[in-house]
Amino acid sequence: MAGQRGFARLLTPLAALAAVWAGAAAASADPGHGDWHRLRQCESGGRYGIATGNGYYGAYQFDLPTWRSVGGAGMPHQAAPAEQDYRALYLYRMRGWQPWECARKLGLRPDADAGSKRVPTRAESAHIGGDPTPAPPPPAGTPPWPGVVYTYGDCADALRVWQLRMNTNGYDFEGTGCYYAETRTAVLALQRANGINDSGKLGPTTWRAAWEGSPPRR
Repeated sequence: MAGQRGFARLLTPLAALAAVWAGAAAASADPGHGDWHRLRQCESGGRYGIATGNGYYGAYQFDLPTWRSVGGAGMPHQAAPAEQDYRALYLYRMRGWQPWECARKLGLRPDADAGSKRVPTRAESAHIGGDPTPAPPPPAGTPPWPGVVYTYGDCADALRVWQLRMNTNGYDFEGTGCYYAETRTAVLALQRANGINDSGKLGPTTWRAAWEGSPPRR
């Protein structure tokens, strides 16, 4: 009997530890792909690039203050699908389902991570999508300059092409197509590496340098 009591005493802390592990696992869970897919379909018909002019943008119908509150840059509907997925999970971690009217309509239930304030990693948001349009492969050769000099704050499809090309030089652009701080840093570095006037303006010479010039120092 004494041996059995000792064994029981050993099981007690182990059971408590198992409960802690189980709680940690539950806390790290997020709504599954199915819930996010239903939310996107309700909010936007699943269209990541939608902008209807009502002040809400993209697959998750962010307004600009909310988008920026979770670190989004540029316009939500111009961000890559994976970026929109990440910012949606970020918002869920901050505020749960509360920002989305469709979540209430669909009866989506929050889990332990709703409103936890725990900033997600990109890996944790990878399961959310599954229906995004993949980024196009870099074009062969140097694509023609689009005829526009881009500066801070500009957004255009051609800028996305340039950003994705700069990823071959060690950058990590999401391909938003918007010229903000990271793009300016890359433009200036490329200009300095190739003896181009470091104006920060992305004109024809800087455009060609991304394909034909020397890579910037990182």
